[in-house]
Amino acid sequence: MKNYIKANEWNIIEEGFDPHLNKISESIFSIGNGRMGQRANFEETFSGETLQGNYIAGVYYPDKTRVGWWKNGYPEYFAKVLNAANWIGLKIKIDHEILDLNTCTVTHFKRVLNMQEGYLERSFIAKLTSGKQLQVHAKRFYSIVDDEAGALQYSIKALNFAGTIQITSFTDGDIQNQDANYDEKFWNEVSGAVSDNIAFLTLQTKKTFFEVCTATQVFIQKNNKPVAIKPASTHREKFVSHLAVTDVVAGDSIVLHKYAVQVSSENHPKDKLQHISEQLLHKIVAKGFNNMLEEQAAAWAAKWETSDIVIKGDVKAQQAIRFNIFQLNQTYTGKDARLNIGPKGFTGEKYGGSTYWDTEAYCVPFYLSTSAQEVTRNLLIYRYKQLDKAIENAQKLGFTDGAALFPMVTMNGEECHNEWEITFEEIHRNGAIAYAIYNYIRYTGDADYLAEYGLEVLIGIARFWKQRVNWSAAKNAYVMLGVTGPNEYENNINNNWYTNTIATWCLKYAIEAATYVKDNQPHVYQKLVQKLQLDEFAEFSSWNAIVKGMYYPASTELGVFLQQDGYLDKEQTLVSELASEHLPLNQKWSWDRILRSCFIKQADVLQGLYFFEDDYDKDTLRRNFDFYEPRTVHESSLSPCIHSILAARLGNQERAYQFYLRTARLDLDDYNNDTEDGLHITSMAGTWMSVVEGFAGMRVRDNQLKFSPFLPDSWESFSFTINFRVYVLNIKIGHEQIIISNKSAEAITIKVFDKDYTIAAETVIYIVHKEKIVNIVA
Repeated sequence: MKNYIKANEWNIIEEGFDPHLNKISESIFSIGNGRMGQRANFEETFSGETLQGNYIAGVYYPDKTRVGWWKNGYPEYFAKVLNAANWIGLKIKIDHEILDLNTCTVTHFKRVLNMQEGYLERSFIAKLTSGKQLQVHAKRFYSIVDDEAGALQYSIKALNFAGTIQITSFTDGDIQNQDANYDEKFWNEVSGAVSDNIAFLTLQTKKTFFEVCTATQVFIQKNNKPVAIKPASTHREKFVSHLAVTDVVAGDSIVLHKYAVQVSSENHPKDKLQHISEQLLHKIVAKGFNNMLEEQAAAWAAKWETSDIVIKGDVKAQQAIRFNIFQLNQTYTGKDARLNIGPKGFTGEKYGGSTYWDTEAYCVPFYLSTSAQEVTRNLLIYRYKQLDKAIENAQKLGFTDGAALFPMVTMNGEECHNEWEITFEEIHRNGAIAYAIYNYIRYTGDADYLAEYGLEVLIGIARFWKQRVNWSAAKNAYVMLGVTGPNEYENNINNNWYTNTIATWCLKYAIEAATYVKDNQPHVYQKLVQKLQLDEFAEFSSWNAIVKGMYYPASTELGVFLQQDGYLDKEQTLVSELASEHLPLNQKWSWDRILRSCFIKQADVLQGLYFFEDDYDKDTLRRNFDFYEPRTVHESSLSPCIHSILAARLGNQERAYQFYLRTARLDLDDYNNDTEDGLHITSMAGTWMSVVEGFAGMRVRDNQLKFSPFLPDSWESFSFTINFRVYVLNIKIGHEQIIISNKSAEAITIKVFDKDYTIAAETVIYIVHKEKIVNIVA
């Protein structure tokens, strides 16, 4: 675990430069705007260890699968979100020396991610080998107002020398993904042009033929007077640049402003990319850097108004939750239903940056409560639009008649994950997508979604489960063989309790949804029956038979659900009994040893108890939690949040807080020694869940919000805002009272500790000692 980030409520701060931490910091200080994003690479030359990363949403490359031998049904490629052209590049040359923080002496280094206003800045003093010293201050951002644009300001001050400074400002498209399977470069140049202080570089991806035009315009001043800029005399493929040369004496200051736009053929006609980029570039240059920065601050203020969690009394906890919320908001905005949330967002290349089940299981609750309803609706529509591909994916594995298997990893709906135990067996992902539809309708009340989109998806998923189970004469029950549950430290197992449970839930919900649409929109329902060739009686009867006849492994002796058949055959060792040198298992043990152990990567049975907690009493929850948590190594970033929420539900406040700390500062403190690969964006939503669903105990039951809050001992209070249907509520939890503000135009009735409270429009209530309202203030 690292501990070099300074505690601050609104800023992520690094003081002092340690090149060994640089790749970690590049991830932590990443910036984005939902349309594109960038790691916190230095603008100037850096010859040390770095992962240059600039990513454009929706643009990908189908990198050929790298496997030793082929299996039927394997996807032919793994989709990679591409490392795109690096537009921030500056080469600073002082006489004959290049400014490079890997080769010079660096002092007064400070890097700050301003989360409140949405920008990154960095300052330092560099001493070159010649003894010349210069002071640098850099600031940049990706605009969330003009979401195809970014800008940077780079200031250089000569401290103790007279000489010549040469600045080359460039866009470099000759880059390579670190995770390329065969060390291939994925871009070809379409065109490049440089004139005056403007440069254009248009690249095209191989195979997929996406085109991206990157346009930049540069302005340089010395002591507030313009410096001449000219196109660089050298030109190479996939590279454009400008050059400025000026003499300086000690005390002189040079300020460079660089504006950039990145427009892609995903959003614009290919033959108009350069023209559109030129227009947008003109627009942002006319605004100017400072005005763009003011717009950025105002836009971020609006985001924070609906999504902020305010924690009093614990600066590190406050910093952590805001960091997680900040990264979620700059990864996905919901403006474009073609986009989704990759596990690394715009911060790295691991996992291909594609869509996983994390979106439905972990991110949906965050966006439901903090954004407009359309944002989550777009996340669901994303899957609906890929239903045909999900049916094709199932067909490749031998399923028929409209059965749909949504992919484990995808960019366009096709499965592109190539580990057999995941691709073929981690089929519980289907259940998470169905659950997200249910969760969305439960939260928003938008039952029309079923008729418009949801029912068709649910029927495809139900048809898959129907064909995936088989009847066991030995058990006199339906069984599910050869699966991988959420615990990926178990592969090719039989009767994973969570998978069996969510499969039968999906079958029940599909029937309920069909009945609702049939009763409320019969014309739509009849069209769907014809389109899907749905035999209601036969199919629903077979689904009901599986619901009633499914086998669920359990231990009557222990009073717990068994993760899968044979789980108790394993040696039952607890994590607390492992010596520290064995952890993390995935870095210290062979895969064979892990698979034979009882150790659990993340919530599995407990994932099901989180989704369906209302179906089980507290004693059942407690017995399973007390059995499985001590066997869980939490080596998935998705694990601590589920355990935190369940611990809170069981009244174990200390454990709930411990799990929260682990998930909240997972990346900031580099708990798993993997932050350098990129941030764990989807698990950041779990941090929000730990506070709102865990500490505040928020649930939606019977169309009503319920809260059962507690306050961690080290906090003075915490508060958050919730968008629920037509209502906006602010909830503040203190040691002695709960304050709930209804900022809506209508009254709302909620439950707090199972007692009803009606809050009039634009009214604040105070609940003291968890019992009564002592005052109502308009």
